[in-house]
Amino acid sequence: MLFSSAAAEFPAASEWLNIDRPLSMKALEGHIVVLDFWTYCCINCIHMLPDIKMLEEDYAGRPVVFIGVHSAKFENENDVNNIRSAVQRYEIAHPVVVDRDHRIWNAYKVTAWPTIVIIGPDGKIAYKRSGEGQLQDIDAMITALLKRKDVVGEKIPIAIAPKVTKGVLSFPGKIDYRDGVLAIADSNHHRILVAELAGATAKVIHEIGSTTEGMMDGSFANAMFSRPQGVAIGKDCIYVADTENHAIRLIDLKTKAVETVAGTGEQSKGEPRKGKLNSPWDVLFRDGKLYIAMAGSHQIWEMDAGTRRLAAYAGTSAENIIDGPRHSAFLAQPSGLATDGEFLYFVDSEVSALRRVRFSSGAVETLIGKGLFVFGHADGTFGNALLQHPLGVDYANAKVYVADTYNHAIREVDLKNRTVSTLIGRKPSNVCTVAGSECDSLPLYEPNDVVALGDALLIADTNNHLIRLFRDGTLTDVEIVF
Repeated sequence: MLFSSAAAEFPAASEWLNIDRPLSMKALEGHIVVLDFWTYCCINCIHMLPDIKMLEEDYAGRPVVFIGVHSAKFENENDVNNIRSAVQRYEIAHPVVVDRDHRIWNAYKVTAWPTIVIIGPDGKIAYKRSGEGQLQDIDAMITALLKRKDVVGEKIPIAIAPKVTKGVLSFPGKIDYRDGVLAIADSNHHRILVAELAGATAKVIHEIGSTTEGMMDGSFANAMFSRPQGVAIGKDCIYVADTENHAIRLIDLKTKAVETVAGTGEQSKGEPRKGKLNSPWDVLFRDGKLYIAMAGSHQIWEMDAGTRRLAAYAGTSAENIIDGPRHSAFLAQPSGLATDGEFLYFVDSEVSALRRVRFSSGAVETLIGKGLFVFGHADGTFGNALLQHPLGVDYANAKVYVADTYNHAIREVDLKNRTVSTLIGRKPSNVCTVAGSECDSLPLYEPNDVVALGDALLIADTNNHLIRLFRDGTLTDVEIVF
């Protein structure tokens, strides 16, 4: 479908990432410009990134310019430092403009994430479409536009310099703990670490994965993952939600080998079929069943550990917050799982909710959460409490602990009194005073997971690239020792 309206200019005051100067539509005349409207919480936007990367590589050196337009959904996503961290996390290699007030979004009449807009060499809109699965259509449009006579002969120089974070851990996702053993999904190093935990020291006993992104079974040294998230320790094994491989991997601690038990490496578009999955984000093992938070299809799936048969457990694949029988309930990007034996608790990140399924009846119930665009940071009763895009959850002693990711906090949910309190928070001010205590310890930065250890909590402090131990009101960095 062709459009005739002229492309809107970028606002002059816009902040840019991944580039040393602002870009303008005027300077890009004669180029094909591909705008990717995204927000970093959105699983559909994350699914688009590999397609964009593939196209960038295919058209490298041609007068085709890819630009990410970050138009935030959540308040936390408006912070340029948080966007920069997301750009690093997803290794985005094109310029990103921060659309803080949705001025660019409104100018192009965008209504959904992700949306792709392609500008022709004449500065007019040639293509506009929302949703995933556009790779072939985008490719065809770029190919057609490159044949026009008004295309420039040489691409404008664009210097991309994304920052690469180096450290022991890189954006650690999920963690699990059992009988002195700590499992860490070292997501951006594409590996799993297994360590013996003593106090605040984690002695690594197994490093699983080559730190090179890919999908390969085999020995611990040769196995390959792609930004794994969830880990669940079983008997002599660990289940892994290998998120960007759309797979479940099984680590056998006796044979020291990795095996793919579900998934083909390709993304499924809905119900379990042909063994394909859709961005599994967390895993939980109970009574011979593996429960999978299938963030990409807004569902929870289950896998029989013996037969390895997959089935949808809760959710229809429609995105929303609607309770009821598990097969008709609506979920919204479930990203963390926990259980007390009676209920399966889960955080539904896109509706900023804590919800649960009763195993016996299959009824889905929302404890905290109101809708896709209702979020914030408020303590109090379940009816008044607010979360902001939580990703992690655990249960212990009639309390649920929530990694309230976009509030940079750990929240304590009292199930008996039906109240929520902030156990670990982050002051809105970053100013430290000589006499104050604001900087006694590094505040949490988008924590992705929390695990209860009796008198303590372990926290995956994702954007700080740390595992933290919280005990007696004090946060301590866990030392990873190889």
